[in-house]
Amino acid sequence: MSTIETSCRCGAVHLTIQGEPAVQLYCHCDDCRAAHDAAYVAASIYPAAAVQASGGALAEHAVRRTPRLSCAACGTHLFSEVASVGLRSVNAWLLPEGAFQPQFHVQCQHAVLPVVDELPHFKGFPPAFGGSDERVGW
Repeated sequence: MSTIETSCRCGAVHLTIQGEPAVQLYCHCDDCRAAHDAAYVAASIYPAAAVQASGGALAEHAVRRTPRLSCAACGTHLFSEVASVGLRSVNAWLLPEGAFQPQFHVQCQHAVLPVVDELPHFKGFPPAFGGSDERVGW
């Protein structure tokens, strides 16, 4: 089992991540875009128990639906809670170089910027995550 140790930009909050991610992806949903002020978000998703925060204080906020936790001191987004399915979506930019290996894009129906790459671009979610195989073509 692999272990990743990482922290926020200021070093106050430390994350310990045990094991392998359930999935790694880019999300284009309106909630992620609004929360991050970005065209899309890089997410590495783990079972909730695999992601532990320690050290500094966490600040929780939700722009629309999803609870997101950040370092209270510097504001670095650390992870989002997907409590309904027992997962934590870790900010993939916090992972060591090479650890983020995205498998596909999701919620491309909300995309504001076409991303042309070799990955599948699902309109919603892929079948393995309760969606259809419908994709967008850029």
